[in-house]
Amino acid sequence: MALLRPLFASDWPTRLDIRAVSSRPTPKSEDIQQQIIRETFHLVSKRDENVCNFLEGGLLIGGSDNKLIYRHYATLYFVFCVDSSESELGILDLIQVFVETLDKCFENVCELDLIFHVDKVHNILAEMVMGGMVLETNMNEIVTQIDAQNKLEKSEAGLAGAPARAVSAVKNMNLPEIPRNINIGDISIKVPNLPSFK
Repeated sequence: MALLRPLFASDWPTRLDIRAVSSRPTPKSEDIQQQIIRETFHLVSKRDENVCNFLEGGLLIGGSDNKLIYRHYATLYFVFCVDSSESELGILDLIQVFVETLDKCFENVCELDLIFHVDKVHNILAEMVMGGMVLETNMNEIVTQIDAQNKLEKSEAGLAGAPARAVSAVKNMNLPEIPRNINIGDISIKVPNLPSFK
């Protein structure tokens, strides 16, 4: 069973989006990650459109113990590196579900969506795969979970902005003076001496 781990690079050799899958998820330095990305790009980009989407991994990726499985959509490449025991067709199906889910979440996904919303892409991938195990392949379930997460993030963003909105509202009230006692029903609150809001 392969362990999935996304690898992203800040400067791509060309337009390329890579999701690397490794059977040995050891931390690698940024230089080695960049070399892996370049090697993967060269292996995948040289291939003709009419050949299969599986090829043996390069030296940095693990040689013949690992396989690169990829799909090319318009300007994007989605590449998984898996160990030799993984099903090529299963990984191709996983890539298809991943791309369709991205397309649903971003409405016609493009390279810029992946660049500017890397966190959302990671969340989508994390809904599908965790600890090297494929958890979910039902696109509707994945989209439902991502939508719930987006709603939660929006509600938290609203709470985070509440203090600033409250201060702004008080500033705009044009009170002649700061109230010293606030009475709300049975509750009486004495306000300490505060500096002016203006």
